[in-house]
Amino acid sequence: MTNRKNCNVLILSAGRRVELIKCFRNARDRLHITGEIVAGDLSELAPALYYADRRVSLPLISSGTYPDAVIAAAREYHIALIVPTIDTELLPLAKEKERIEKDTGAKLLLSDPEIIEICRDKRKTQRFMEEHGFLVPRLYTEKELAAGDYSFPLFIKPFNGSSSINTYRADNETALQAALQAVDEPMVQDYMEGDEYTVDVFLDYQSRIISIVPRLRIAVRSGEIAKGKIVRDEEISADVRRLMEALKPIGHITVQLRKTKRGVEYIEINPRFGGGAPMSVMAGADSCEYLYRLWQGEELSYRENYRSDLTFLRFDACVMLDEKGEPHYAENCSV
Repeated sequence: MTNRKNCNVLILSAGRRVELIKCFRNARDRLHITGEIVAGDLSELAPALYYADRRVSLPLISSGTYPDAVIAAAREYHIALIVPTIDTELLPLAKEKERIEKDTGAKLLLSDPEIIEICRDKRKTQRFMEEHGFLVPRLYTEKELAAGDYSFPLFIKPFNGSSSINTYRADNETALQAALQAVDEPMVQDYMEGDEYTVDVFLDYQSRIISIVPRLRIAVRSGEIAKGKIVRDEEISADVRRLMEALKPIGHITVQLRKTKRGVEYIEINPRFGGGAPMSVMAGADSCEYLYRLWQGEELSYRENYRSDLTFLRFDACVMLDEKGEPHYAENCSV
């Protein structure tokens, strides 16, 4: 069971999320909270593991034993908070949320399964948006596609995709047919023209909104933001607030949208920390600090105390493992 004297945090599927590990560590130290950051991953060579206080090996998410392995790790390291980070683990964990929390005494930072299903299946996302009056690009039916009832440009993506994998813009019939062949269970939508934004939202465990931070996507690499700018945009913030009040998720939520000539049009909702979330954390909307404060029993209120007009330029770094497997970091060059 959880040791309530320490707030030990387990970051799942840590992968390359070094920035997120550092954000949790900084918030912990700033608040003078005791506890360790434990990082888990399938690969022993996941870079983020070597920035955590402890590391743990986890099985394949599809193995059928993943929730049990998370429970075992949480019990072994007396975890107070479990933080999933990738799309494929969300639904398996959400379905076992009650058991995980009961068996470990930890909080699993994850919305209810019904909400996860809406976000993970982009057909359900589309339906939810339309039913609640939010703008989304037109989604074409098989009948409309067969009849040629569409106009270019179009956007093709898998209904359960992630990180912009297997997504295509089609400007003509040849490109459309090639994309339809390349994508399993494709969705075909009108292509949205306009600036693209990611919005980091944090909600407490009662789905009360604590912060909303839009950031302009300046450059993207492999589906993840590489350069971005924190902005204040009342139109975006108001519409995202309305979306969160309708959906009622919890924790850190990442919303993708574009501002088009129609207004705020939504791309997807990711009910987890996005890869670029540390940008908003560093700007002052510190989701990691909020989680520690909630653990301490504080009741948080909505705040807009983040700094705007900050530009973030993300880059690669490395950690070296020596002959004994011990890590050495780039900031210590004389190894």
